[in-house]
Amino acid sequence: MNRCWTAMVFLFALVAMSSGQQASDRAFYLAENPGYTIVESAIDSIRFTLNKTVRPNERGHLVSISSFVDPEGNVMDWHDFGCLEGPGWAANAVGGAYEIYCLGAFLGKRDWQDKAIAILDHVLESGFIDPETGMIRGYRETHSGKLCLNYKHNSDWFCPGSMAKVAYQLLIFADHLGNDPRAAAMREAATRCAAWIDRNVEPVPNGWFPRRINPEGTVYRQSPDGGDDTFWQTSADGLFILQLQAALMDRGLADYHEQLKAKTALFVRTGGIFGSINHDTYDPHENVAYSVAFRTLLQVSRVLRDDSIREFAYRHCLAGLDQFKMADDRHGVATRGLLYMENSWDTAYLWENAEAALAWFEAAVDCRQCDTESSRAYEVDGLTVLRAAAKHHYGPHGFLTEGVDWNNHVGKEHHIGEAEYAAIRYTEPFLNNQHIAEPTLYYLEHLAVKSQHHGIVEYRDCENNRLIRIPAKPNGS
Repeated sequence: MNRCWTAMVFLFALVAMSSGQQASDRAFYLAENPGYTIVESAIDSIRFTLNKTVRPNERGHLVSISSFVDPEGNVMDWHDFGCLEGPGWAANAVGGAYEIYCLGAFLGKRDWQDKAIAILDHVLESGFIDPETGMIRGYRETHSGKLCLNYKHNSDWFCPGSMAKVAYQLLIFADHLGNDPRAAAMREAATRCAAWIDRNVEPVPNGWFPRRINPEGTVYRQSPDGGDDTFWQTSADGLFILQLQAALMDRGLADYHEQLKAKTALFVRTGGIFGSINHDTYDPHENVAYSVAFRTLLQVSRVLRDDSIREFAYRHCLAGLDQFKMADDRHGVATRGLLYMENSWDTAYLWENAEAALAWFEAAVDCRQCDTESSRAYEVDGLTVLRAAAKHHYGPHGFLTEGVDWNNHVGKEHHIGEAEYAAIRYTEPFLNNQHIAEPTLYYLEHLAVKSQHHGIVEYRDCENNRLIRIPAKPNGS
């Protein structure tokens, strides 16, 4: 089935939606705020990260002071994340540096790019990556310097999918570094990491990937707190392994054709595996699992040249995001336009919302030529999420909350102003605070309407809202 026909099939499904669902989508929509655009929001998030949460070490690297801080950049050392930094899931140093570097390049902020490289160098040169085995240790204790595999400050277990995500981030960051020698080292690290996973991770009975393993690759069935984890073989975290394998194949760095084909077939055959990706949540349907599934399967469908995978990605993964949409402001909190995380933990966390925006924008680009109506709908959904997120910066430094706790899940003592229902007064600098930078930049580069006059380039969204004006680069771009 070719791409245009797949898009037409999906359009027919959209037309068949109930009027109630269409009304809900209209209610979900938010208009742009011309006084504070989605681009200004992303810039503020980066400003907070760079000005309040990193500092140089004795080697000249930039190191995060903590993976959990308040609006003033104070370390929340009472929390598991508080005294940790590194490339791992919540700390996200490589992904954060990648976003700072790329948005800095777009905006002509060379100082941002230099700082991003200093963050990257800390990861490359401080022992997180084993150059021989390909193992990536996710965390380092900021007070002791001890490296550990998980956010509980030990190395009893780690999530192989999350390690694959770090390797994938190294790979896509390397794409932007040209002839810089770091790029070759990053590609080698990503290739070795994928090989380690392929060689060492113990299979699980259902044929998917284990959520957690011990350092040797044996399945670890417990939760981080020691109890049984019912999602030990049904976490969508394993999608990051497919994402890494597909990306390596796309760049001609490895051949995982058979593995990709088999695991993707399993995922499709079961109707999708959408269990919690976050390491400390437990739900069979997590919004970010649907976003990551769509983005991964879209990439896999191209690598394997299989449009049936692409169709599944649209019908079952991207469409699955609709169930999490919030079409109203709940309990007096600005939640309209956001997605709640999951039924068992219904806070609207911002990194997951950013990932949803990225999925919708990638869909908009993918079907833009064949299905303009669907493309526009995806584009507007992604913009809505970023507009909703922009409402949740607090304080003078650009801080973006980790999540909007409209249902008092974590307790009012952890809220902005200690209100009963409010945004949470902490964030993960490289993740929840700034992941909006990635879909924002993707939008500017791939979907925004660009015009140039007298050496100034102007970017507008599909509703003709001006997002940013910047000087044209020397090559005229």
